[in-house]
Amino acid sequence: MKSLIDKLEREHLLTHTEFIRLLENRTPELDEYLFERARNVRLRHYGRDVYVRGLIEFTSYCKNDCYYCGLRRSNAHAQRYRLTPEEILDCCDAGYALGFRTFVLQGGEDPYYTDEKLCALVWAVKKRYPDCAVTLSAGEKNREGYQAYFDAGADRYLLRHETANATHYGKLHPADLSLQNRQRCLWDLKDIGYQVGCGFMVGSPYQSAACVADDLLFLHAFNPHMVGIGPFIPHHNTPFAAQPAGSLELTLFLLGIIRLMLPKVLLPATTALGTIHPLGREKGILAGANVVMPNLSPRDVRGKYLLYDNKICTGDEAAECRACLAQRMQSIGYQVVTHRGDYPVTSNPTN
Repeated sequence: MKSLIDKLEREHLLTHTEFIRLLENRTPELDEYLFERARNVRLRHYGRDVYVRGLIEFTSYCKNDCYYCGLRRSNAHAQRYRLTPEEILDCCDAGYALGFRTFVLQGGEDPYYTDEKLCALVWAVKKRYPDCAVTLSAGEKNREGYQAYFDAGADRYLLRHETANATHYGKLHPADLSLQNRQRCLWDLKDIGYQVGCGFMVGSPYQSAACVADDLLFLHAFNPHMVGIGPFIPHHNTPFAAQPAGSLELTLFLLGIIRLMLPKVLLPATTALGTIHPLGREKGILAGANVVMPNLSPRDVRGKYLLYDNKICTGDEAAECRACLAQRMQSIGYQVVTHRGDYPVTSNPTN
């Protein structure tokens, strides 16, 4: 198995069969071998810097009914809210004072936020903070909408593909959502000129090693600027409430694989990792990740934006999140940095 890891580091790709073999034959010894290789690659391209993105969860309304998500339309118990533009700018003000130079505006697919309103929001943030990057994570839109946000000043867009296997996609989503349209959105975003992030859930219901291999091959073909993966964590008011959570170990292993496959990719150690293990984010950094995303949302709404159960940091202030993460990264020999942390677009991402 170590020879497959060596091949992946050297060629940045394995076959579908080889990925399955690697996933099905993991051992603690193999994990450590992979993490060491991934850390070396990460250190070569990013040193010990950890980029921070200030997350602002601006709406908990969503028109979709994805089976795994606590914000799904059918969850009558979800606490819904929308931040006003003034509240969002207040979050940016607080974040900027704490050193954040990237703001991630994330929400459900809320019809209230028309293209015009999203453009006005992006424009307002960029006008106040022209030296900052604005990232949107607002779901599936048509190409014209994506172009409008880009023209208003949006720099990046995050849209997890969730799974690259069409049959698996159909088991996680209602019939009105399709893998074909999700991937169309991603290709449109990339063609327009965004720095684009995609990703998938690890250990989601019905996921097989073959499904994960499909995800990895899609990532290689799409070549995103950022990949967000995290363990599936069930929410008690969804059809998947009784399903087991994804594992920390497999998530970390996949972070290492992705770092070798896409050496310069921006790779977060997600909140979900920190939710399933007290040191999950630290372990993610040590497996090859280089981004963390502390929450800048107002404290009184954090507990309402629950994609899954037991989400961490719902009661913290922004300054507490920032200070805590900086201390956590220092404890493992890494340092939080405050610049925008753009993807190194001048270089070939597979070198």
